[in-house]
Amino acid sequence: MSVCEECKQEHTLFEWCKACNAKHFQENFKNWTSGSDDIDKLIQNIQLSAIDSHKVLEWIPYNKFYDIEYIAKGGFGKVYRAQWIDGYIWNWDNKNKNWKRLDPNKFVALKCLNNSENVKSEFINEITMHRKIVNEIENSAIVRVYGITRDPEEKNYIMVLQYAENGSLRNYLNKNYDKLVWKNKFKDLWYIAIGLKRIHKNELIHRDLHIGNILYFSRHASITDMGLCKPANYNASENTKNSIYGVLPYIAPEILRGRNYTKAADIYIFGIIMYEVFSGLSPYHDVSHNRNLAIKIYQGLRPRFNIKIPQLIVNLIRRCLDVYPLNRPTAEEIGNILHEWWYRFNRQIELQEQIKETERINDSLSTTTSTSSSYERHSEAVYTSRLLGFNNLPEPKNSDDYYDEQNDNMISEKFSESLQIDLSQFETNKDANENI
Repeated sequence: MSVCEECKQEHTLFEWCKACNAKHFQENFKNWTSGSDDIDKLIQNIQLSAIDSHKVLEWIPYNKFYDIEYIAKGGFGKVYRAQWIDGYIWNWDNKNKNWKRLDPNKFVALKCLNNSENVKSEFINEITMHRKIVNEIENSAIVRVYGITRDPEEKNYIMVLQYAENGSLRNYLNKNYDKLVWKNKFKDLWYIAIGLKRIHKNELIHRDLHIGNILYFSRHASITDMGLCKPANYNASENTKNSIYGVLPYIAPEILRGRNYTKAADIYIFGIIMYEVFSGLSPYHDVSHNRNLAIKIYQGLRPRFNIKIPQLIVNLIRRCLDVYPLNRPTAEEIGNILHEWWYRFNRQIELQEQIKETERINDSLSTTTSTSSSYERHSEAVYTSRLLGFNNLPEPKNSDDYYDEQNDNMISEKFSESLQIDLSQFETNKDANENI
């Protein structure tokens, strides 16, 4: 362990002295304010407890950013890209009596929460959840938050986060799916599984995980958007149980029926994401995302592959998408499996054989299969989070033959037809079926 130049005590982590740096932060408290007592207190408490530079949260004046450019709109606000003049704190420079910073003029993402001038609880919650998880994490599976700033004109508070040059994982797949090799797919999914494991280890549930909330950096994927993250023992109030916020294709069947979120609901979402990474397709891209789809999902429908996939992979996806939450694996188990497939890829004899066989089959297909770069989405397929509400859904069930090995992992035509027939008994109110 290295020693602090000031107090001559051992550093906590990465040349960081918790005691001395807490003192330096505290001495500077009088020189800044966010304009909100709650945010000031949040930042100060995090600074006083930081055990290394990765745990630091700063108040960053808005004039420290330049070349600010709008890049996306989210469920609660807008996201911008900007360059940060100073860069992030690394440690205390005892010679110059100031903070040593890294990556000056680096790109960062500015996530602005609409109507947050009075500091909405969602903003505080998202910062808190990010920080709680990053206190445990030692890799890049969760997007890092550097600090908080404020738009001087609109007065909205803004999170300052790592900027992902490739955008969302969906954007990355759209551009690169045909070039991705199996080993890299396993690695990307392992990172996501590790991030989800960290969330669950802290007894939290993401609740709104989908491929748009996973960002892709130069070499890996990371989970972001912790705004709806709640404790695992959180129970929705009676007033909110019939209102679900999310992206329909990713919502577990039990949640559609009004049950409380659990860690297993996050695992269901992970199964959908696995499907996307291996198929290149958005789930249910060719149908309207309405009550009819919710009923079909509840009756056992799952996203359909249009190519052959190794059965070991399909089996794991199927476990994640099981209609019964207790049958789904944990994030830790998924992470362990994916780590073996990635890190010891060349030793996976059975998996290697299945990959060779699926590639042979796919190469011999007489019809051209759609990939992420060529398929078209239905005009009413919605992949942004929104309020959903469904009543009187049927009893849930697993289908007998989805991802059946004899059907090349695809849902059989017989099963698809049976869903259409069963659906008719629920079409008692046309308006209710067509509106969410």
